[in-house]
Amino acid sequence: MTSGGGLGAGLGGGLGGPVLVIGCGLIGTSVGLALRHHDVPMHLQDRDPEVARTAADLGAGSAEPPAQDPAVVVVAVPPDHVGPVVVEALQAWPRAVVTDVGSVKTRPLEAVARATSDISRYVGGHPMAGSERSGPLAASLDLFDGRVWAVTPHEAADPAGVDRVAELARLCGAEPVRMQPADHDEAVARVSHVPHVLAVLAAARLKCAPEDHLQLSGQGIRDVTRIAAGDPDLWQQILTANSSAVVRMLSDVRSDLDRFIGELSSSTPRVQPLLQRGVAGTQAIPGKHGGPRRSVDAVFVLVPDRPGQLGRLLADSGEGGVNIEDIRIDHVLGRPSGLVELSVPEGDGERLIVALAERGWAVHR
Repeated sequence: MTSGGGLGAGLGGGLGGPVLVIGCGLIGTSVGLALRHHDVPMHLQDRDPEVARTAADLGAGSAEPPAQDPAVVVVAVPPDHVGPVVVEALQAWPRAVVTDVGSVKTRPLEAVARATSDISRYVGGHPMAGSERSGPLAASLDLFDGRVWAVTPHEAADPAGVDRVAELARLCGAEPVRMQPADHDEAVARVSHVPHVLAVLAAARLKCAPEDHLQLSGQGIRDVTRIAAGDPDLWQQILTANSSAVVRMLSDVRSDLDRFIGELSSSTPRVQPLLQRGVAGTQAIPGKHGGPRRSVDAVFVLVPDRPGQLGRLLADSGEGGVNIEDIRIDHVLGRPSGLVELSVPEGDGERLIVALAERGWAVHR
């Protein structure tokens, strides 16, 4: 099928028809909620009909099968099942564009290409959004707002189908970014899969730690280990599917770790160059609106652990005329309070300190 075929007909900037979501977990149900917000007719399917009915009760669409070919089928199943389910969808809905939301793209594409000769209607996708929670009850209408959604067309993909998947991402609130499947898998190994492995390894060191050691836990260890709470069964599938890229990068990490150990074991340790590479890496992460990261001032505020206090803090910050770029909370052990770190544009820190102190907050840099 070429771009002059039937896929482009009637797009008109929309999807051109209903959408079927196969798999009503966190991502699939969130897709349904986001598209229903734009009045897109939605249909939901899951191997467990009760899960589909739960997603329907949440407002993500109808658990009844579509009466006509959907414009798009979104495959939102675990990684091991993406390829076979995509093939089934291509066969069951011969006019639909079929996409998926899996975090690995090359292996499913290979499975689809082995199973069918016409893969022009299949366009891979991957929203860079998620949660440690799973299932339809964890879904959110705004899960994809402001997030990147990788659209990964292969060489035989119909251009109109690629456009349709990109439009679906936009309707969900995301920003579509087009990448080759292999480039995508290399990228997610770097920014998602390897960081997850490292978080798991750090968290695993805590399992048998003495209780008095764990009492010293602060925001740093929580930041490093938060993503380690992800579903082990799901991550087994993700890491296996992208094993080549992950192994290459973990081998590089192992080389760095060996160098670090060697330096710390020497009589004159010099680890500053390695630490500086880490600083440079954090600075390479894009800012919240894309582009280079902006420098910020950090302001720390002691906030009582009572209802409404955080809202009052943010309101007082706004009245002080300072925009909050980011916020983190570190709960104080043994005290009914939390230490809130407010990140504000560089140069606004002192102004915020004065404004909050005038309103009775205990605040410092």
